[in-house]
Amino acid sequence: MTDTTLARRRRLLSPWRIMGWGLIAVLLSLPAILRFPWTASDFVLMAVLLGSVGAGIEFLVARGGSVFARLGAIVMVLTAFLTIWVNLAVGMIGSEDNPYNLLFLANLALVLIAGIWVRLEPGAMVKVALLAALVQAALALGGLGSDQRGAIFSAVFALFWLFAAALFRAGSSR
Repeated sequence: MTDTTLARRRRLLSPWRIMGWGLIAVLLSLPAILRFPWTASDFVLMAVLLGSVGAGIEFLVARGGSVFARLGAIVMVLTAFLTIWVNLAVGMIGSEDNPYNLLFLANLALVLIAGIWVRLEPGAMVKVALLAALVQAALALGGLGSDQRGAIFSAVFALFWLFAAALFRAGSSR
């Protein structure tokens, strides 16, 4: 076998990769095991969401960079997933039917577009994550009038974005 074939095989059989995709499989099967009243479309939607998380993490980790930059990318992917999941399940502000919650998805679109614009360069991703935290906090403050508990909960998500920014900052200085 050639060196590239061995390297590819090691990467495919990486314990981290197996654990990550295994965790996704377990998370997807839990609602069936626990007999949640999910429809087939619920499982398909969650499979798409969890598959996107796994694929996003794989793509960003494969790009290389420092461990901190990789961790920052993982935190951003997980924060985006949690934002979508919470909005679909119960809504950040009010119920999942509250149109205000679409603004949180707009924040994710902003992060995606800005990340592509800066080519996911860790130094620039610090600013993208800081912008996401600022928008998240502003949206939380805007929702205080209609759902105080939801707004505070949403503000906590700003901390996830700030954590990602700190990781990217640590990763860009190395």
